[in-house]
Amino acid sequence: MIVLDTSALLASLQSEPGKARVDEALLSEACHLSTVNLAEFATKCLGGGMSRADFDAMLTGFEFTVAPFDADLALATGALRAPTRALGLSLGDRACLALAQRLNATALTADQAWKAIDPTLGIAVECIR
Repeated sequence: MIVLDTSALLASLQSEPGKARVDEALLSEACHLSTVNLAEFATKCLGGGMSRADFDAMLTGFEFTVAPFDADLALATGALRAPTRALGLSLGDRACLALAQRLNATALTADQAWKAIDPTLGIAVECIR
């Protein structure tokens, strides 16, 4: 099971290095995306000039389940702040990691800093680059 980081979806959309791994995951694995990461992805796409209609159409091509950012996930995201502070992770990064932790899944990212996440947190991370 995979939890997608915004950077992974952007790599696929923009044909960046790591696109093949993201596309493989989307086609062959159960993928999940936090609503926080969906908001980040929408912000990048719509803020970059994509129309809402084009964005909605593009989303139908992605195979993932959108996970609501509920109170428990919000608290888990907040709890990850202290152990990841030195890595400079954003709220969206930590939301992705908290969802991966909840689902016992692997977080798929293009962010190299995630390789330094403390293994005692019990969060599997795969960097696509």
